[in-house]
Amino acid sequence: MTDQQTPHAATDAPWSDTSAQPRAQKDILGYVVLIAGVGALVWGAVAAVGTGWGFWAFTSGLKGVAAAFLLGIAAILIGLVQEWRVRKSTTPPLRARRWVGMLVALVYVGWVGTFLVKALTVPAIHDVSTDLADPPAFQTLQLRADNFDNVPGADDAKMRGLTPEQRWAMVHQKAYGDIRSVRVNEPAPMVVAKAERLAKARGWNVAISLPEEGRLEATETSAFFQFKDDVVLRVRPSATGEGSIVDMRSVSRVGQSDLGMNAKRVRSFLADLTGTVTAAQ
Repeated sequence: MTDQQTPHAATDAPWSDTSAQPRAQKDILGYVVLIAGVGALVWGAVAAVGTGWGFWAFTSGLKGVAAAFLLGIAAILIGLVQEWRVRKSTTPPLRARRWVGMLVALVYVGWVGTFLVKALTVPAIHDVSTDLADPPAFQTLQLRADNFDNVPGADDAKMRGLTPEQRWAMVHQKAYGDIRSVRVNEPAPMVVAKAERLAKARGWNVAISLPEEGRLEATETSAFFQFKDDVVLRVRPSATGEGSIVDMRSVSRVGQSDLGMNAKRVRSFLADLTGTVTAAQ
């Protein structure tokens, strides 16, 4: 019996090798998807963090994030195509690598995709103010030199003949009509002091706080790209002498569009400062 079993054992070995060989060959795309998916996440993270650390310009960092986004989409598409191709195979390759790569790529693509969707729903401006006729002015921090360059609407017939500032006001009013001056039933020095505490609690760098003058200027820095947005708060006594009128302005130092971040910052900060945001009368 032992002699008869020996040939069978010898023939079984090559059969196992040949059956494993096509499986290994078919799983090459699994490695491709895994490497592409993880690579997209790493590439995007390095592009963002490297920008924040000053290794390259923010434009290069954004290009890196965009390229990684395309790589992530490619990983997902290749994985789906491979899944469709082997669905009826008698010896399908292992799915673990492919699905891990697709999942990682999906997380990154989804994260970047939220910013792309936001960019399509907000105007390409980076300066938000509660007072469009008389925006609070920066005195300690410096307003960017190209602040009103490339304001949308230059080719719009409805805005023909308007200055960049006027176009900015029209675009701003249409997109952020809810952002207006607010009334606080407290004197200006108390409002500024409270605003300073709120700014520090949010991790902002307070450049100057002058409660008696009703002015505060601060800077918020983003986590990855280390983008800096400057804020100025102006607090003046109301016309009736009861309480104060608060105006706030938030401006990005770089970029044409802020993806709605400045408007979000103004709404959130004023909500915390006043409890309930109401238009000044």
